[in-house]
Amino acid sequence: MFIVAAVIVPDDIEPEVEKDELVKQTPIDEPSETLKEAPEKESVEGIEKPEEESSKETEEKPVPVVVPPKNDSSNVTPEKLKDSTETSGTTARIPVELVKVIDGDTIKIVYNGKEQNVRYLLIDTPETNHPRLGKQPFGDEAKAKNKELIENGTLEIEFDVGERFDKYDRLLAYVYVDGKSIQKILLSEGLARVAYVYPPNTRYVDPYEKAQAIAKEEKLGIWSVEDYATDAGFNAQVVKEKPVEPASEKPAPAPTKQPVAPAPAAKPTPPVQKTEWFQNCTELRKTYPNGVPSSHPAYQPKMDRDKDGFACER
Repeated sequence: MFIVAAVIVPDDIEPEVEKDELVKQTPIDEPSETLKEAPEKESVEGIEKPEEESSKETEEKPVPVVVPPKNDSSNVTPEKLKDSTETSGTTARIPVELVKVIDGDTIKIVYNGKEQNVRYLLIDTPETNHPRLGKQPFGDEAKAKNKELIENGTLEIEFDVGERFDKYDRLLAYVYVDGKSIQKILLSEGLARVAYVYPPNTRYVDPYEKAQAIAKEEKLGIWSVEDYATDAGFNAQVVKEKPVEPASEKPAPAPTKQPVAPAPAAKPTPPVQKTEWFQNCTELRKTYPNGVPSSHPAYQPKMDRDKDGFACER
């Protein structure tokens, strides 16, 4: 009787309904017998279709389950994601707005719509107001030079390929004003040292080291005090052993400073250096193989083709 009823069922009934009805009429303890009966009625076309379509549905049901994993990005901050992809692996420079100069190697800017501190990549300048180290020699000079450069031109930053934030949540970047590298200028004038070289953020370490080598050779700024600037930082012990500030308090050193005043009369040396005037970079490099910074007497603007404050660099 059940088989006849199955044949009479209209064609417009969904196959899965037919299958359900068959299952309902079969005891749960005897699934094998029901399965054996269904294949025996192969002459009835209405019973084969439910098996094909129901198996198709069984295969299609897992598909929606694959969708949820696409939303497993709850831990990704939109701003950090943007920072990690924008200009990644390029030398593209991003125009930014200056808020203030903090010291020789740190500024505050407006980036992505919010204020953000920027730590200059690959250099270190003496501190001006450190909680532990206090004020260090040449710290004020480095800050003043940084301020002078930063506030007088179009400010841009450039990222390297590695981390963009340090542990203090400061952006790590190369900084430019009117296309000139602030890091390179500070190094060439002896107001910074090459430091914190952590791969892969090492794009400009070679030209920076060349600029530092010239300042060191000329004993400019931090290199004018022997053993003050080291690979580990700035040596406070040297400063203590050479009490510059107390010396200014004593009247006796004042006379010694007067002979130093004639020392500016030693500025006749510029004429001597002017007699060392070089016709071109080829001639200049015979004396200064790595070129000269803008503060050097032998510097000539016509030899500074890229206008970065450094003439005849290699």
